[in-house]
Amino acid sequence: MFKVEFVLQLDEATQVPLTLECHPEWAPKGAARFRELVESGYYNGCRFHRVVPNFMAQVGICGDPVLYSQWASKRIDDDAAKTSNARGTVTFATSGPNARTCQVFFNLVDNSFLDDQGFSPFARVLADGMEVVDKIYGGYGEGAPKGRGPEQGRIKAEGDAYLASLPKLSYIASAKVVA
Repeated sequence: MFKVEFVLQLDEATQVPLTLECHPEWAPKGAARFRELVESGYYNGCRFHRVVPNFMAQVGICGDPVLYSQWASKRIDDDAAKTSNARGTVTFATSGPNARTCQVFFNLVDNSFLDDQGFSPFARVLADGMEVVDKIYGGYGEGAPKGRGPEQGRIKAEGDAYLASLPKLSYIASAKVVA
């Protein structure tokens, strides 16, 4: 087990800490990749680009298209789900079998229906941290065409230049392994 401490920038004026407890025994490949991404500084500055109320908050397309493409090409195999996608767990997003890369999401509610779909939690939010997660800006909602949220393709291609047009997005100011 190891811990990761985020400093989240919720809005222009509000920075708050958030600690995750990572469990390699739940998802060994996912936990190892997450640690690698945190230790490399990948998540520093990453915006929560997809926040769907009563579902999840997703982060992991960094604002540097070159850096994103490097990590997006490094897929990892699936881990069998050993714990449920309960509120407060953190899971890699995936586009299909064995396709996890660098995007993760925080379960805002019990999403146990994801357990048999290849979504294997590797961490959980500690203490009252979900009060922080619940404050992540979600006003843009789901991405197009289902909502007004950021277009993932444009983030991947244009990075921070595109994200500047979405100033209310909360983001990870910093991330580090602390124990």
